[in-house]
Amino acid sequence: MNQTMVAMSGGVDSSLTAALLVEQGHQVVGVTLHLWEGDDNDPLHESLCCSTDMAESARRVCAQLGIPYYVFNYQQEFRRAVVEHFVRTYAQGLTPNPCLECNREIKFRALLARAQTLGFSHVATGHYARIVPPATPEAPYQLWRAVDHAKDQSYVLHMLGQRDLARLLFPLGSMSKAEVRAQAAARGLESANRPESQDICFVPAGDYRNLLRQEAPDSLRPGPIVDLAGRELGQHQGLPLYTIGQRRGLGLGGGDLRYVVALDVARNALVVGPREAIVRDRFFVEQASFCDDQWPAAPFDCLVQVRAHAEAAPATVTPVDAGRLVVQLHQALNAITPGQAAVFYAAERVLGGGMIMRFGDVEDA
Repeated sequence: MNQTMVAMSGGVDSSLTAALLVEQGHQVVGVTLHLWEGDDNDPLHESLCCSTDMAESARRVCAQLGIPYYVFNYQQEFRRAVVEHFVRTYAQGLTPNPCLECNREIKFRALLARAQTLGFSHVATGHYARIVPPATPEAPYQLWRAVDHAKDQSYVLHMLGQRDLARLLFPLGSMSKAEVRAQAAARGLESANRPESQDICFVPAGDYRNLLRQEAPDSLRPGPIVDLAGRELGQHQGLPLYTIGQRRGLGLGGGDLRYVVALDVARNALVVGPREAIVRDRFFVEQASFCDDQWPAAPFDCLVQVRAHAEAAPATVTPVDAGRLVVQLHQALNAITPGQAAVFYAAERVLGGGMIMRFGDVEDA
């Protein structure tokens, strides 16, 4: 019998995950990760994913299923690995996806280590993705997209390697969201109709700028807005408040449409230009890893996804050195954004991925 720790947020996905594993005969324990630190006077003190209401929902579901329930305190780890990384990355002129670091450092690295220490064989979550076990002893575990592409979360799971995939369970990967809600309702789970949040979990107002103003006010230094020829057109309010491809909120008045082309941290300058200036067909990826734990020995063709909800596009990926790659798109894309992940797919299978860092030619490496 598998001893399985289920990460529970109080929502319908993790609730049904726990219920399905109980029905399959797993010895299940539900855990909620309390992540955000702060006092009651702090407007950002409570994370959406570990609020009192969500924890109580998870507790009630576990009581309904007759399984133990615990809350693990990861406040310090979350602040260091996710919140401080998020703020620091913005200050470096990049646009981060905090879910990537939360998955990498907290939900999987830290939770898998805690589960192993406590004697659990597996950790399960309500993520929409599929793990395909090895067909032979020599074959690797594979990570695949969810059947429901509209809910697929494989993009934010690309950093998982063989040791992770061998101990993880994603029971919802072959189900649609509608099926999940229907099955939760059929079991009488009180979270069956709980609405989903689309905000960054530690920014309840949904505006990361408030977090930057509170956590890193020194990073919001006004500076020039310049065009591609270096001519000053106006003033920005702090580089972290802008992102590649943005055209609204620049305060440049009428005339030709201008888009954010680059954030020049060295000059504290916001570079703008016409729409064609944000179209790219080549970029560098750093901090790359692959799900099979194998570094590619030669260039390879694949599909690459450059944002969480973007369509994957054909590309050729060339390894440069450990952790670094060059991606050559077969057709240029708009607003490729440093700080986001580039994730590589072979059809439905996730190969791996890394962070988009800069643009340029292979010779610049």
